[in-house]
Amino acid sequence: MKSLIAAIQFITILPMGKHGKFDPEKMIPFFPVVGIILGLMVALLDQIVLLLWSKPVASLLDVLFLIIITGAFHIDGLGDTADGLYGRRTKEKALSIMKDSRIGSMGIVAIICGLSVKWAGIIGLDAYRSLLLIIIPAYARGSILFGMRFLEYGRSDGGTGQPFFEKKLTITDFCWLLIPVLLSILLGFKAILLNLVFIIIITGVLLFYKKKVHCITGDMLGAMVEITEAGLFLFASIQLF
Repeated sequence: MKSLIAAIQFITILPMGKHGKFDPEKMIPFFPVVGIILGLMVALLDQIVLLLWSKPVASLLDVLFLIIITGAFHIDGLGDTADGLYGRRTKEKALSIMKDSRIGSMGIVAIICGLSVKWAGIIGLDAYRSLLLIIIPAYARGSILFGMRFLEYGRSDGGTGQPFFEKKLTITDFCWLLIPVLLSILLGFKAILLNLVFIIIITGVLLFYKKKVHCITGDMLGAMVEITEAGLFLFASIQLF
């Protein structure tokens, strides 16, 4: 339970009492569980808001709520990653740009596009709307584990994400990702497509990172969350669902 609370404290602003011991090794597996908690909150908000407003308004408030309760943690990473990886730059130059707290034009464009895609995707959710609002944030936070497992940390001089890479993740660290996978079975045959798209998005992002800088950083992990979340919401809004 302490590890779950620590994971919630790390990637959200939810009030969970005093900060406990920072133990990344035990915290990492619970990231998908945190996603489920966030998803449950968004789904509940969505049902309440839909009693008062139209679906576009409810979808916008869902997106804003996710931004607020995560403290824009992952969105900041998306902006920094877009600034750093845009164009042909050396690994050192890209990492230097991402470390800069200032945001550039590509970062702003990436954030606007990412949030727009997410909003459009949530608007399009019809059948299984609440279920998808619950499990997609879990898939998105679960993407972090794949980034940590398959790419090396890029900052030799240390960084916020370095403690999470001190030990190579094993298959047991992915066990809590089974929660959204098992819940997706309620979608029927469409669950196969959703999980396939999840794998495609993760693979595509990791291959892009490897091609550009052969490594990953905390900002790039945050970008993975936003890209996965937006991509899955957009896919789930296809009329098949």
